[in-house]
Amino acid sequence: MSTSFKNIGVVASATMVSRVLGLGRDMLVTAVFGTFSLASAFYTAFTLPNLFRRLLGEGALTAAFVPTLTEELKQRQRAGAFALVNEVASWLFVVSGAVVALGMLVFLQADWFAGQAGQWEVEPATVKRWLEAADLTVILFPYLVCVSLAAAFSAALQTLHRFLEPALSPIWLNVSMLLMLGGAAYAGWSDTTDGRMLWLCGGALLGGFLQMTVPAAALMQEGWRPRFILSRSEPLRQMVRLMAPTVFGSAIYLINMAVSRFIGLSLNDSAVTVLNLATRLMELPIGVFTVAVSTVVFPLIAKHAAAGDWDSLASSYRKGMRLILVINVPAAVGLMVLSLPIIRLLFQRGEFKEADSLLMQPVLVVFALGLPFLSFVNIVLRAFYAQKDTTTPVHAALLSFVVNLGLSFALMGPFGTVGLAIASNVAVVVQALYLQARLVRRRPNLGFRHVAFDLVKVIGASAIMGGVVGGGWWLWSGRFAATKTLDALALLVLISAGVAVYGALMWALKIEGREELGAIIGRFRAKFS
Repeated sequence: MSTSFKNIGVVASATMVSRVLGLGRDMLVTAVFGTFSLASAFYTAFTLPNLFRRLLGEGALTAAFVPTLTEELKQRQRAGAFALVNEVASWLFVVSGAVVALGMLVFLQADWFAGQAGQWEVEPATVKRWLEAADLTVILFPYLVCVSLAAAFSAALQTLHRFLEPALSPIWLNVSMLLMLGGAAYAGWSDTTDGRMLWLCGGALLGGFLQMTVPAAALMQEGWRPRFILSRSEPLRQMVRLMAPTVFGSAIYLINMAVSRFIGLSLNDSAVTVLNLATRLMELPIGVFTVAVSTVVFPLIAKHAAAGDWDSLASSYRKGMRLILVINVPAAVGLMVLSLPIIRLLFQRGEFKEADSLLMQPVLVVFALGLPFLSFVNIVLRAFYAQKDTTTPVHAALLSFVVNLGLSFALMGPFGTVGLAIASNVAVVVQALYLQARLVRRRPNLGFRHVAFDLVKVIGASAIMGGVVGGGWWLWSGRFAATKTLDALALLVLISAGVAVYGALMWALKIEGREELGAIIGRFRAKFS
């Protein structure tokens, strides 16, 4: 696993840069647009094409492509693998292009649907938010083509054990959006709010183009040459058969997220923005570490599954699961106890006011409670995909959708935006429990009992760390006024203290995975020193 840990460090380092830039992007968006309806409309509009990145890059395409491409490499060497890459890329271009054309046509009819809203007694403010989201969706939808092709190229690179370029992919998106919006807001490129929003959308489209071309160039360095091929070879047919149930599950997930966003738009101006920002903070520990571990572990367990080596698969899976829980449980505790100063420091500026910070705090606390479950789902899905089981994840997605939708309608009235966050969390917990139960039924050696004792120690160490950090913040906030400088100083001191306490407890309690985590952190620090 030494090479795997090196790769995890590479991916984690690149993803760290990406997530920080993504956080900076959202800080800039909130400073320029606040939590007003236009910001919520943008996040809603970007949901559909951006979800295709998550679903293709981390779902249907990767789940089918990596095992199939691994077999092609084994049987027909690189020539056969690259021929499959061309087939997949060609069909993706055609299909995603058709989806984009159809989607733009549908959303161009938004004015007609708005005209019917009066018959359904929809409030004018809600109709306005829907129309803003529809207009921005038309502009942003072509991003889907670029990100679909980027997912294929990145999956191929991962199969070749080249992880840096796929991990760098989101950086190009975030840099483009930061530069475009920054220029519009602060360099005088635009004096109007609508104009600045158009520059932000332009940055997203430019970023999507770069996300596609950079991994394509890296793949060409490996010997691939692009060809437009619409043939249907047996490996491609095998991929389609594997993808079919997962695409259905992806459709469920798409509907789930889209409905959640439109429920948020119906609730108030700020709900979608607040939910998105809380999700962004959640993505820091998930993106920096969980996705890095899952990305590297997946080709490894797919290789073991292809060879029928179930003991090695179980060993790699359990190591990945331990690493994810060791980092995400304390991260969740830290986000909960330090939620308010983190929000104030990162977002409270420009059009984002103190009232917005107080509105967002309970949402972030709720999301943080679900962080370990969300991280766990990320890797348990890989265990199913490695065994070419794409049907069980569909059942889990459908169950999650029903739970989320039902609870959203039940809780949004009494609890508002927090109710939507609770619904989303409960749905993730149900999905995680369902997936693990089905996994253990098939492969008992992948059971949670193998890491349960370590998890108890991780929870205990995290609780002690949370008590130290929470007590420190209580003393600090009672003594000093709330300013940006003092909040930053408090977070620096308290997070450092929390890391030191948790690290000491890891070694004192002999939590398994501590050496591997130390090795990964060492590689991570070396890349930034």
